[in-house]
Amino acid sequence: MSLEKENIKSGDIIDAQVLKKLYEFVKPYQGRFYFLVFLTIAMAVLAPTRPYFIQIAIDDYVAIGDSKGLLNIIYLLIVLLLLQSLVQFAHTYLSGWIGQVIIKDIRIKLYRHLLKMRLKFFDNTPIGRLVTRNVSDVETLADVFSEGLAAIIGDLLQLITILAVMFYVDWKLTLVSLSTLPLLIISTYIFKEKIKVAFNDVRNAVSNLNSFLQEHITGMNIVQIFNREKREYDKFKEINKEHRVAHVKSVLYYSIYYPVAEIIQAIGTGVVVWYGATGVFDMEIQIGILISFIMYLQLFFRPIRMIADRFNTLQMGVVSSSRILKLLESDDQIPNEGKFKPEKIEGNIKLENVWFAYNDEEWVLKNINFEVKHGETVAMVGATGAGKSSIINLINRFYDINKGKITLDGTDIKEYELGTLRKHIGVVLQDVFLFSDTILNNITLGNPEITREEVMKAAKLVGAKKFIERLPGGLDYNVMERGATLSVGQRQLISFVRAIVYNPEIIILDEATSSVDTETEEMIQKAISKMMKGRTSIVIAHRLSTIQKADKIMVLNQGEIKETGTHESLLELGGYYSKLHQMQLKSMAIG
Repeated sequence: MSLEKENIKSGDIIDAQVLKKLYEFVKPYQGRFYFLVFLTIAMAVLAPTRPYFIQIAIDDYVAIGDSKGLLNIIYLLIVLLLLQSLVQFAHTYLSGWIGQVIIKDIRIKLYRHLLKMRLKFFDNTPIGRLVTRNVSDVETLADVFSEGLAAIIGDLLQLITILAVMFYVDWKLTLVSLSTLPLLIISTYIFKEKIKVAFNDVRNAVSNLNSFLQEHITGMNIVQIFNREKREYDKFKEINKEHRVAHVKSVLYYSIYYPVAEIIQAIGTGVVVWYGATGVFDMEIQIGILISFIMYLQLFFRPIRMIADRFNTLQMGVVSSSRILKLLESDDQIPNEGKFKPEKIEGNIKLENVWFAYNDEEWVLKNINFEVKHGETVAMVGATGAGKSSIINLINRFYDINKGKITLDGTDIKEYELGTLRKHIGVVLQDVFLFSDTILNNITLGNPEITREEVMKAAKLVGAKKFIERLPGGLDYNVMERGATLSVGQRQLISFVRAIVYNPEIIILDEATSSVDTETEEMIQKAISKMMKGRTSIVIAHRLSTIQKADKIMVLNQGEIKETGTHESLLELGGYYSKLHQMQLKSMAIG
């Protein structure tokens, strides 16, 4: 098994187009968003107030022994501390809340979008990558709101406010305080670039790990059947190693940067203490100013240390946003512009000069023409790859034709509302998919209009009632993921019940009995006969014995209809169908 690895690169910190599109998700909560902006500004304004009032307390009250004035300053500092704590709490909670409700909306919109995508899109896109988009990328996007843009703006405002106050108090001491700032800026820039690369590697590793795990867990039976455990284990170890190395790199950069930043801050503080103490000795600087500047430096350096990390968070958020928005803006969907919504249909299907290709002009179907009238049963036979299942996909509009026309009751199927079209068609596939849920929910698919009595009536019709009743809980039995606790035949019977309870006017069976034993097949054939009565039916069959009573049999080969007729007339013709029939008789005789 091979899996294409995904390579992600950080984007620009400020991508106006991306941010503009993201703001569309903010609009429903813009009142709270603007309040968050106000809280951000309030935090920046409140940041330098404590050092400033401590300076006043020392120089104006402690120095002259004014205990009453000092007590008033202490009361004021307590109020400011409580106010700052309250604003900090509101800011942290609100930014997190906005981030979570926005990603909830985005994730719902993204999943709704995926539900409308063409099957071709899922054919070409690894499921693990889509899981990454819907989970990891959306989580990263939350950081844009909670730790990214708002936090960066808050940090920058705080820096500007602190600098303004410092210059106001003592511009010479401010310049001395900033003497080590170039060192911190250089180290922060180097850290930002290094951690950006590390974050890219981590995101790539996560995406590739998700894709690998999803694909190989789903295909575990193939891995084990062909004794590929050791090889796939080695491949997983290599991908996991890439993930570990990327994470360790990011940890290494953090472990280097923060001590370096602390040392630079300590040097800056030492310079300020040395210069300020000299000024205090010379009576040029008041002791309160010196103490306040030490506090200013701590407040000033803290957001600078954090800002590099926040920039990378924002960069990765922009990347995730771009990928999510790209997926949301993709138009790889079946157009659902039809307005026709009939409650009932006759079920007359007609294909006229239909050509279809999955890729460019590699034609899977070539000039297909046939008609199935109300109540008729038409069977399709042919070798694997002849185009039988493709016809089924086109009638359901899982794919759209390249040329020609498909009509239902004389109306082009493109004029039908998509949900209405599929509502009138019941499909039973060879590969039955069951969700990790109860048998009841797998049959009704959550439709509250279908009662338990109707389900059991349909189950009795196809002979599934006995085995369902024997299961613990009956209809409430959980079949686990993909129906792992049921046999292939039992899963097939449940798919028949699922098709019948929706009471469609058209029944399509795509080799639906090929996975069951002969005894079960005979039982199902009787049920199918009852189910098809009065309905238009299209049957793709592997065993020719199951379609001998069909009104019409079509033989397909390499995307073309080679023969059409009844079982008897096709045998008399001595062509493709006759050869297929003889081959099956021989294989049965040998068996």
